[in-house]
Amino acid sequence: MKAVVQRVSHAHVDIDGVTVGAIEKGFLVLLGVWSGDSEEDCRQLAEKVGNLRVFEDENGKLNKALADVQGAVLVVPNFTIAGDCRKGNRPSFIKAERPERAVPLFELFKQTLAERGIPVQSGVFGADMQVSLVNDGPITLIVEKGDNSF
Repeated sequence: MKAVVQRVSHAHVDIDGVTVGAIEKGFLVLLGVWSGDSEEDCRQLAEKVGNLRVFEDENGKLNKALADVQGAVLVVPNFTIAGDCRKGNRPSFIKAERPERAVPLFELFKQTLAERGIPVQSGVFGADMQVSLVNDGPITLIVEKGDNSF
């Protein structure tokens, strides 16, 4: 399981010209689920993302987490993150989890963040989405769990 986390000043995701999720200050998370990822992997990844201290404190140091700045998360499912580009020019997606297992883990990731009091918006699994964001910093992190451990 892998999350590409971007600190944003605002972000939104649209489907067919309709905004289905939007946030102001917080994280845009592109979430990829690998074959074999577990619920525990998912919870640990969500906890890690929720606890990332990448917002400035009063001294300009990256010491504050989402809750400290009343931030939100926009989670976008993205199976292409599981793409393997080591051979040839066409990525292989055989390591991506099948939708019947990936969707519940995607939902659990969102639920775990929400249970921590973090406002969560999301894209739609399997939809053709257009994602817009203003990356703040820019700060972009890759956080992994499972076979691709932290």
